[in-house]
Amino acid sequence: MLRIAVQSKGRLNEDTLALLQEAGIKMVSGKRTLLVPSKNFPMEILFLRDDDIPQSVASGIADVGVVGENEFCEKKQDANIIKRLGFSKCRLSIAIPKSIDYPGVEWLNGKTIATSYPVILKEFLDQKGVQAEIHTISGSVEIAPGIGLADCIFDIVSSGSTLVSNQLKEVEVVMQSEAVLIGHNALNPEKTEILEELLFRIQAVQQAENKKYVLMNVPNDQIDAIVAVLPGMKSPTVMPLANTGWSSVHTVLEEKRFWEIIGKLKGLGAEGILVLPIEKMIL
Repeated sequence: MLRIAVQSKGRLNEDTLALLQEAGIKMVSGKRTLLVPSKNFPMEILFLRDDDIPQSVASGIADVGVVGENEFCEKKQDANIIKRLGFSKCRLSIAIPKSIDYPGVEWLNGKTIATSYPVILKEFLDQKGVQAEIHTISGSVEIAPGIGLADCIFDIVSSGSTLVSNQLKEVEVVMQSEAVLIGHNALNPEKTEILEELLFRIQAVQQAENKKYVLMNVPNDQIDAIVAVLPGMKSPTVMPLANTGWSSVHTVLEEKRFWEIIGKLKGLGAEGILVLPIEKMIL
């Protein structure tokens, strides 16, 4: 049985559970409890606070865990990043009052910086040779300059709307963060095998993200030209149709380039273009 630590609430919790569901892992339904087993996979979920997950994995209470990279780097626990998951993206940045002209990182010398991430901030300041006072607080970091508690802040930024509402501006991006799967450093062979199956399923889900399966009918004399504009992972599938002189071409397109490429295909004579969503993709 593999035990995975997951944040007990919030967006990271929702995204993690959605990923596990997409990977075909069904959890026992009912009231939220601390430990929930899977109905169809040798795994159980341990629900914890996000800042407790790195230590729980390092100590072996949990075998693996999903946590923000920012929390993992801040806690400095003896575990390893197994896989980047691509969701819950944000950045850790220094922000100062909008009214202040920022000449560069030297402005931070002698200033007081409020943050919930003192370890990451200190590493950055040491690297830049900056002497500043770090004031560690938890929650509502963005209000610190407004109430005179600090000159500026170091905090998580997603959309930036919180900074704007507190009359702050982002001046230094210290690190980019996303959800990561971290693991204990000494998993036994049985748990390692379960983890490998979990990673295989997650990879299949991720490879299908933002991709479409496209089928089209094309004139045979345009097959080479159409294949040339398709950015598929490998050569597309081409099958003859009952109508003489026509074939069916099947391929996979990234959604962000879909309309650009479809226009070119239509211009080359493609007809009956059918677009289907992809749930999983195994390479």
